[in-house]
Amino acid sequence: MPSPAKPVALPTAGRSLQHVARAGARLALAAALSLAVSVHGIAQQVARQAAQGIGASFESIAAAAAEARDRGDVSGAVRLYGEAVGLNPQWQDGWWFLGVLQYGANQFGPAADALTHFLALKPNGGPALALRGLCEFETGQYEASLGDLEHGISLGAAAQPRNAEILLYHEALLLTRLGSFEKAIGKFTNFVKAGQGNPDLTTAIGLAGLRMPALPQEADPAQAPLIAATGDAAAKVMGGDMDGGRRAFEALFARYPETPNLHYLYGYLLFATRPDAAIAQFQAELAIAPRNAVAGAMLAWAYGLQGDFAAALPAAERAARQDPSLAIGQLMLGRALVETGDAAAGLPHLEQALQMEPGSLEAHLTLAKAYSKLGRKDDARRERLLCLQLSGEGAAPNANP
Repeated sequence: MPSPAKPVALPTAGRSLQHVARAGARLALAAALSLAVSVHGIAQQVARQAAQGIGASFESIAAAAAEARDRGDVSGAVRLYGEAVGLNPQWQDGWWFLGVLQYGANQFGPAADALTHFLALKPNGGPALALRGLCEFETGQYEASLGDLEHGISLGAAAQPRNAEILLYHEALLLTRLGSFEKAIGKFTNFVKAGQGNPDLTTAIGLAGLRMPALPQEADPAQAPLIAATGDAAAKVMGGDMDGGRRAFEALFARYPETPNLHYLYGYLLFATRPDAAIAQFQAELAIAPRNAVAGAMLAWAYGLQGDFAAALPAAERAARQDPSLAIGQLMLGRALVETGDAAAGLPHLEQALQMEPGSLEAHLTLAKAYSKLGRKDDARRERLLCLQLSGEGAAPNANP
C-alpha cells in the first residue's frame, strides 16, 4: 500500500486552510452539526434505548463519551464511544462521533472502519461518505477514496463552501493520480477562476497537464521546475490571462522542446475558444510524440468542429489504432466514417465508444445519424429519445478523452 499522502494546504476565503488532516477534521465537525445531537439529546436517546433493554451500562458509557468529547478529551472519548458501540452496534451517532474523532486524531484506518459501520446504518450519509473518502486518501486507497468522495459530493457533502474546497480539491488530486487528467484540469480550473493559487495547487495543475499520475508530494524532485512552470502557464490560461499564458507556454516550449504533452496541454486549454490555434498545438505535439493517441483524437475532434471530417478521419484512425481503449478515439473514428459516407464501418466504433462511456451525448447523436442512414428507423428513434433524455439531465457534448 502506498504511504499516506502528506497534508496539502489550500487557500479559502482569503486565508489559508490548515493541513488536510486538520481541514478534514473541521469538515467532519461541520458535517456533524447537521447530524449531532446535544448531550441532552443523547441522554434522551440512550434513555429510550435503555427502555428497550440495551441497559444502563450503555446509557452511562454513552453519556460519559459525550462529556469527554465536549471537554476535548479525544482519547477518552474514542475509548468510550468504542465501548458504547460495542454494547449497541445500532447506535448511529456513536459510530459517527467515533469516526470523526479518530479522523481528527489521524487514526485514518479505524476512522474509516467506524464510518463504514455508520454507513451500514445510514447508507446515504453524504458527510460520512466524504469523510471516509478522506480517510482512504490518507491510507493510499485512491480508487475507493475517489468513489466515496464523488458519491458524498453527489449527496450534498460539498454544500458548504469550506467543505466544497476540501472535497473538490481532493477529488481533483485523485483524478490526476488515477489518470483522468482532463477531468482533473476541469476541477482545478474552478479553483483558479475563484482566484486561488499556491505552490501546491500549481504543482497539482502541472502534474495533470503533463499527464503524470502522481500526487504533488510524489512528484520527482528533479522534474519540479518543469512541473511548476507547466502549472503556472496553465493556470494563466485557465484564469483568462491569454497573453500571459501564451508567453509562459512559449518559454516552456523553448526550454523543454522535446517534452511530451506540453503542446497537447496548451492545445487542450485553447480548444474551446480558439480551435484553429488548438489544431496547431496538437500538430506540434504529434511532431514530438507521434504515438500520443490523445493528441491525435483531439486533433480529429478539432477538425470535426470545423466540419472537415476528411481531415479528421486519418487522425482518428491513427488514434484508435494506437489506443483502442480511448473512448474519444473510437467516437471520432466512428463519427468521421459516418460523416464521410461509411456509416456501416462507423457503427462498431460508435457502439464501442458507448460501451466505454454510456452517457456520451455526442456518441448517441452520431449513432442516431448512422442508424438513420442505414435505414434502421427504430434504432435511430431510440437513440434520439436517449439524446433527449441525456439533454434533460444536463449532458452536453464534451471533448474529455
